[in-house]
Amino acid sequence: MSLPLFPSAWMSDEHRMLQDSVARFFKERWVPRAAEWREAGLMGRDTWLEAGSLGLLCAALPEAYGGGGGDFGHEAVILLEQARANLSGWGGGLHSAIVGPYILHHGTEEQKQRWLPRMARGELVGAIAMTEPGTGSDLQSVRTQAKRDGDDYLLSGQKTFITNGQNANLIIVVCRTGDGGARGISLVVAEVENEDGSLREGFRRGRNLDKIGMKAQDTSELFFDELRVPAANLLGGASGAEGQGFFQLMQELPQERLIIAVSAIGAMERALADTVAYTKERQAFGKPVWEFQNTRFKLAEVQSQVLAARATVDAAIQAHLNGELDAARAALVKAWSTDLACKVMDECLQLFGGYGYMMEYPIAELYADARVARIYGGTNEIMKELASRFM
Repeated sequence: MSLPLFPSAWMSDEHRMLQDSVARFFKERWVPRAAEWREAGLMGRDTWLEAGSLGLLCAALPEAYGGGGGDFGHEAVILLEQARANLSGWGGGLHSAIVGPYILHHGTEEQKQRWLPRMARGELVGAIAMTEPGTGSDLQSVRTQAKRDGDDYLLSGQKTFITNGQNANLIIVVCRTGDGGARGISLVVAEVENEDGSLREGFRRGRNLDKIGMKAQDTSELFFDELRVPAANLLGGASGAEGQGFFQLMQELPQERLIIAVSAIGAMERALADTVAYTKERQAFGKPVWEFQNTRFKLAEVQSQVLAARATVDAAIQAHLNGELDAARAALVKAWSTDLACKVMDECLQLFGGYGYMMEYPIAELYADARVARIYGGTNEIMKELASRFM
């Protein structure tokens, strides 16, 4: 086993109790189904209802809207244990800690009451459609349009790389309601299914994309062809004004980037623990692989990196809980932790030898899953560019 981590100052007894129960649930209920979900390319809607019934959705949203009434620490605990359980297919973090807060912070009271309780129960599965073909981290360049037509918008455009894309029935769409630049961007919430579960006219799910990793995650293309969305679904708060989308995105992206860093930490901790255990059991040249000095030195170095990364992310979580996490530091924490995770996975996989390249060993999946975190949530190159502007 790896060395104990330094205590996380932000963790309360309540967080630790949640950590124990979530770890047990994942191990007993979901890990045995992981191969099934990888083969299917997604986790079914039943898993969302199960998560909702156990309070694993919207844990940090107010109880008044059906949430758990916790803080970001509760979401962080769930994300850490999900990563340690090697369950990258579940998009619960995006649903609960990204989509939910957009509605909570920027929605009207009617919007909150209409959507958040159903999200907390798992009846609505949330997604946010930012990326378009040819438009990744540059959100000011989106071409999807929402044209006003009486009391509705007609939403048209194409999105890609959308987490929860096959399951989502409540999608925040980053779209253009005005001309040019940031001030023409708005967020419109599309309810894409009818009451019987059929898709509404003007909306189509594209491919469930075939990725290097995260095989159980339904990352998809989405197509909008004059989908009629009530103008009341604009996320404009009390003012109901268009053109606030880019600024809403900038306000919420630090938490999204912290979520990615938290997941990277959990995955590194799992990789290290698995590798230490494997090298102590695996024999080579008549002795355990652990007995070779190179093995011990490599894993001691990885251990130091994990300790440092966890301490850094813990500090960022505490800053976020205090309302002090700015965009620049969130960007750097995301970039550094995900770059490091890829290095850690590579070092750990190497010590498994040929078996590390076999998908039957979790280290192979951890290795493949880690790579995308340097891209989504804003590429790490963009993260460094953003942070440098504040230096």
